[in-house]
Amino acid sequence: MRITFSVIKADVGSLVGHHTVHPQQLEVARSSLSKAKNEGLLTDFHVTAVGDDIQLIMTHQKGINSTQIHQLAWDTFMEITEKVSRKLKLYAAGQDLVATAFSGNMKGLGPGIAEAEFEERTSEPIVVFMADKTEPGAWNLPLYKIFADPFSTPGLVIDETLHSGCTFRVMDVMEDKFVDIDTPDEVYDLLALIGTPGRYIVHSVYRRTDGLFAAAASTARLALIAGKYVGKDDPVMFVRCQHGLPAVGEALEPFAFPHLVAGWMRGSHHGPLMPVSIKDARCTRFDGPPRVAALGFQLCEGKLIGPSDMFDDPAFDKARATANEITDYMRRHGPFMPHRLGPEEMEYTTLVSVLKKLEGKLKPASELQ
Repeated sequence: MRITFSVIKADVGSLVGHHTVHPQQLEVARSSLSKAKNEGLLTDFHVTAVGDDIQLIMTHQKGINSTQIHQLAWDTFMEITEKVSRKLKLYAAGQDLVATAFSGNMKGLGPGIAEAEFEERTSEPIVVFMADKTEPGAWNLPLYKIFADPFSTPGLVIDETLHSGCTFRVMDVMEDKFVDIDTPDEVYDLLALIGTPGRYIVHSVYRRTDGLFAAAASTARLALIAGKYVGKDDPVMFVRCQHGLPAVGEALEPFAFPHLVAGWMRGSHHGPLMPVSIKDARCTRFDGPPRVAALGFQLCEGKLIGPSDMFDDPAFDKARATANEITDYMRRHGPFMPHRLGPEEMEYTTLVSVLKKLEGKLKPASELQ
């Protein structure tokens, strides 16, 4: 059967700063989606949270960019904001809802979206990745390693259906453009772009042999939508696995390396992306460090079988320990780069108002004695 898989997330208020969500917020979300399922709009759903972000994982047959589905997600986030976040005076109530009203599509309204329509295979394993305290470009390195690096995914060498490589669709979020790049032929062109994760972001990945959809990621950057700092983007993505696509273990392997990502405290610092279980996906130290959680599902006629908490595994203990060591090292830099982001990223933060105070004191270098 043909199914649409949609993951839509938003931060609509959090408990104790940017730490975690309140149980009542999740109850409202589940009630809203349960009603939609009973009315036939959704095939199935799962509600979860990572840090202060709520993720709505939904299956349906309305296609991508469906006004009905996006309206459902928008109304759900608004209901959580009004019934729980503002009522309990949770922090930053409605933070990601930068628009004032729904306009037919969620794009440009604030929440992050990863969705795709595809034919459900005989066996359909899907892993949903959810991050907190970072930006969409955080997926660039893992997606490259999953779909273009044979040292991480040996299937690119020994699986004939993957051997021809993949096509990466990359967004230029500054110019609102995209380009399709084939690997391995154009792998250096791909790296030339996605090595700048603040601007060039992997949107989706396809198998080259037949164009089979393989992965989708959210690409919206809140600062570019709002024109100012309103919180980090906290992206989501999902990866289809097995049967001519990367194995589940190959999709998880890149996260054994806690690579540096932008975000963390006040959205203004670099830090390691720590793989954690859902129960440990609560950011504390310096509002972090950035976290990533993963839930695995089997699709069965559009039904979500699972989930399995993929990083709730001692095999990732070393990655977590390494992330803590990196955290110590980066924190010792204090307000200095490279811990603090570069000036091109800081222009969307509250540092701008601080720098304006100094404008009147700046003098021409020619006046130096």
